[in-house]
Amino acid sequence: MDEALSELAEYVAAAFPGEVAATEVAFHELVVAVDRESIVKVLTFLRDDANCGFRVLVDICGVDWPERETRFDVVYNLLSLTHNQRIRVKVQTDERHPLPSVAGVFRSAGWYEREAWDMYGIMFSGHSDLRRLLTDYGFEGHPLRKDFPLTGHVELRYDDEEKRVVYEPVSLTQEFRTFDFLSPWEGARYLLPGDEKARGEG
Repeated sequence: MDEALSELAEYVAAAFPGEVAATEVAFHELVVAVDRESIVKVLTFLRDDANCGFRVLVDICGVDWPERETRFDVVYNLLSLTHNQRIRVKVQTDERHPLPSVAGVFRSAGWYEREAWDMYGIMFSGHSDLRRLLTDYGFEGHPLRKDFPLTGHVELRYDDEEKRVVYEPVSLTQEFRTFDFLSPWEGARYLLPGDEKARGEG
């Protein structure tokens, strides 16, 4: 199987000289890194070419590398039912440079691109309706970025007096606690409530 994927990697790289940055077979899947501006052309080729036949877009996901200049990887996972193969197409981008939308190649991409915008702030040019999908309209930031605060910026709750949902700055009702994660069967190294009775101290 890996041999067939290696042949496919050579075939795709030969079809796009200078636009395919790298290919790799990992975990029985082909990974192809392509140039940002070539993504529509490459995905159209992978869908329509008889030797590829990747007609199913499984999903589009993001990866955040905040220390890198192009901090985002956008990953397109494709499936060929005809050839029983999977391919992962990777593109690098940042917050300022939008990727071309591939909703014209795969209809389902419109939803996945909205999710990537909502969760990571990755922009897609040519998208007909790029707005938040999973968070609220007034949500601040993008929660899957690694620099997003764990507690978020605001919290919402239902106010019984105002009879509506209200937004407030996050307030922690208790300090962060530390846990020892010891199994009760292993025995803690400190006294638990009630231990003094078992030892005859009470």
